[in-house]
Amino acid sequence: MYIAEKFVSINGESRRAGQLAVFIRFKGCNLNCTYCDTVWANQADCPAEEMTPEKIYGYIRSTGIKNVTLTGGEPLLQRDINKLLRLISEDDELYCEIETNGSVDISEAKGFRNPPSITMDFKSPSSGMCSKMLMSNYDILDGKDTVKFVCGSLEDLEKAYDVICKYSLTQKCAVYISPVFGNIDAASIVEFMKDKKLNGVNLQLQLHKYIWSPDKKGV
Repeated sequence: MYIAEKFVSINGESRRAGQLAVFIRFKGCNLNCTYCDTVWANQADCPAEEMTPEKIYGYIRSTGIKNVTLTGGEPLLQRDINKLLRLISEDDELYCEIETNGSVDISEAKGFRNPPSITMDFKSPSSGMCSKMLMSNYDILDGKDTVKFVCGSLEDLEKAYDVICKYSLTQKCAVYISPVFGNIDAASIVEFMKDKKLNGVNLQLQLHKYIWSPDKKGV
């Protein structure tokens, strides 16, 4: 497995935002979003450390941190991701979240005794990748999971609203809307939520981009 970086920081987003987590960032992604903030990790020439699932698990345990975030890139593209998920799922002290871009089948990641919490993006129209979304994933989401809409325009917000309603997302999982950093005012998202009466939907800002420089790695 190819690791672009590994570190301990706070979760900047999702359900455990503000809590410490150990991050494993995998190299490589099958999408090319216009607003991607980790383009460097998706490049073929990105330096990466090759590690077995056992070594990754050993590193996770060595940190003493209980929250685990598997991110990328796209973690579900890694050949041995299920081996790593099995190791983590068998450890009752760990809480694992896997961040996935919404274009890859999540069903295998659900097949463990203690499956990870899936945080799945819906790529908005402004990402350029909206047509790549695998909508069958929405049939197997459950209360442990999250769908995240990263929005940079009114068109993005309208698309998020349509998907939330069509798939009754607030009845099956957590739902977050985040602004594309620097592209849209968070207050305008709140006004949209009020106008559409988006009960059960959470506005979320990426904490790490306010604590550190938005381009800083390892946070």
